Amino acid sequence: MTTLPLDGIRVIDFTQVMLGPCCTQMLADYGADVIKVEKEKIGDLSRWSLGSDPDGLNNPVFCSLNRNKRSLALDLKREDVRAAVLSLIDKADVVVNNFRPGVMERMGFGYEELRRRNPRLIYAVGTGFGLSGPYEHKGGQDVLAQALSGVMRRKSDAGHPLSIYATPLADFSAGMHLVQGILLALLQRQKTGEGQQVAVNLYSSMLAMQMQEGTVQMMRDRELNWGAFPLTGVFETTDGAIVMVGAFKPNPLRDICTALEIEDLSLQPRYANFDVQMQHRPELQAIFRENFARNSTGHWIGRLEEVDILCAPVRSIAEALADEQTVINKMILEAGRTDAGPVRLIGSPIDMSAAEVVVRIPPPRLGQHNDEILGPVLGAERDDAA
Repeated sequence: MTTLPLDGIRVIDFTQVMLGPCCTQMLADYGADVIKVEKEKIGDLSRWSLGSDPDGLNNPVFCSLNRNKRSLALDLKREDVRAAVLSLIDKADVVVNNFRPGVMERMGFGYEELRRRNPRLIYAVGTGFGLSGPYEHKGGQDVLAQALSGVMRRKSDAGHPLSIYATPLADFSAGMHLVQGILLALLQRQKTGEGQQVAVNLYSSMLAMQMQEGTVQMMRDRELNWGAFPLTGVFETTDGAIVMVGAFKPNPLRDICTALEIEDLSLQPRYANFDVQMQHRPELQAIFRENFARNSTGHWIGRLEEVDILCAPVRSIAEALADEQTVINKMILEAGRTDAGPVRLIGSPIDMSAAEVVVRIPPPRLGQHNDEILGPVLGAERDDAA
């Protein structure tokens, strides 16, 4: 077996749903021994995300975020169980949770308590809005972070209704920030010998994703909206839709007109430069819509690429997964089969030549590793609720 970057690092994982699990899965993918602590008989809330599923509590949503981990199903109200978990933490490198502030403390697993027991411990926390402040105890959720951070109001066209972005940007970005924080803390521990607390939150991660827009707002008091640029947009074709980005060239409008086989609009004063193009954006966008609707997506991709205008078809996730590039990028992992069929998962976007990601442990059944990890301590039996 290849030695992975995080071999020898033990992580006690109290996380559930997405922010925390996507963080700990990446740690697990690269070698960490991640022990997932779940509530007895219930488990991670994502085990229930799809309601009735052929694979029960190992539905695809849960599987997507929990490979390469071992599962404990425990009643943390029991003193002997808490003592057993503390004994694991005493020898661990990292503890991760994404509960609201105060929950871990009430269970006896707060940072100050665990730091006294294990000064080398990295204590990683993901919350909705932070560990202090007016939103400290507000329930954190991806959509709320989109709304409060300003992301939900950012639209490419002012005429579009407000809507929820369908992919959980806040959860994933905060999860990746938590990975970064943990790795930084592990590096610092090599120098100091001491652990520390690492905290991220959905709200701050959404603000960080808008670092360019936010800086322009604070320094120039105006909005920066890349999606609302005059030569950028999504346009329907005869058989689908295309996205075009008219930028990074001296005169992209001229080249777009060449591709569309229409007069060179850049010769007209009202379209001659970026500033006036912005003023007349609705007119330009209407011209583009009318012309793209005349032919197929494939036709327009070919025409635009001939003049070096950035473009792509607007596809479904099913189409993206079937793309040869997806396979070449190793973005699909096989994790065995169940009675419902093959377990196929999205891979890691990080490609390391000496640390290939493989499924060493399929997404675990609830409590699958109770005996293996705590059996000698508790005489625990595996929870077969899954």
